[in-house]
Amino acid sequence: MNRYRWIPLLLLPALIAGCSALRITYNQADHILAWRADDYFDFDPHQKQEFNARIERLLEWHRRDQLPEYAAFTTAAINKARPRLRREDIVWFIEGFKARYRIIVNCGIQDAAELLATLKPEQLAALQKQWDKVNRKFVAERELDGGIEKRKRARLKRTLAQITDWTGSLTREQEHRIEALLDRVPLSEHLRHQDRIRRQQEFLELLKLRANKPEFQPRLHAWLLDWEQGRAPEYARLSGEALEQRIQFYLAVEKVLTPAQREHALQRLQKFGDDFRALSAKSLKADVAPFETSRLAFF
Repeated sequence: MNRYRWIPLLLLPALIAGCSALRITYNQADHILAWRADDYFDFDPHQKQEFNARIERLLEWHRRDQLPEYAAFTTAAINKARPRLRREDIVWFIEGFKARYRIIVNCGIQDAAELLATLKPEQLAALQKQWDKVNRKFVAERELDGGIEKRKRARLKRTLAQITDWTGSLTREQEHRIEALLDRVPLSEHLRHQDRIRRQQEFLELLKLRANKPEFQPRLHAWLLDWEQGRAPEYARLSGEALEQRIQFYLAVEKVLTPAQREHALQRLQKFGDDFRALSAKSLKADVAPFETSRLAFF
């Protein structure tokens, strides 16, 4: 499965793309999610209609109940980060991110299982075809077919792009210092790629049970929540080490930044909070009936 946790977290690339993109992407999320889901499953007309109805309910709930909480979470993150980042602050943010993912899964699992139960064999072939495409992209972007130095350069390029997206431009000296810090973090993308393929195959095995709702839904629920279950021992060990070293890496990077760069990042985070509040304040559609949160659409 892809890194953004399949369909429900397709909203999150807006956070990475930029604040201006957040409002645009969120307001067009029903169309974007429908397009992405169809890209993977090649829905028939009836499935598309079902998907659209479910995703509309999801977005109405998410705007009303979740975005205000996201705004509060963002404010808390700013307050924690402003004096100086600590390890516990980064761990708190990671755990908060995971918790918000679990909320979506827990609310939407029933609708997810019901929609997946309608998939036809040829749609599973379409799913595999799309996976093959995104897997090739993952390999190419990370230079996994190249040597260690190529893979390190590809990782550095991605990391610098992520940092400058938040801080603004870096000096050449800062880039060199960041490169030296990143070099201490073990390369794990090749193992992550193998784990992605493992998860994809697990999902296909799960779909063989899709007609058996009492068994399929709880197993799908567990699979969506526990991403570490079934990992190869080497990857399980290395991913834990890499996470801690990544945390230490970002703590060290903060010390490389100027006060102006830190403020740039905090202001950008504040704009996210402002966008969350603005989006949540928009009026709900009058023609959408209330529904129980236990029936929220996951896909």
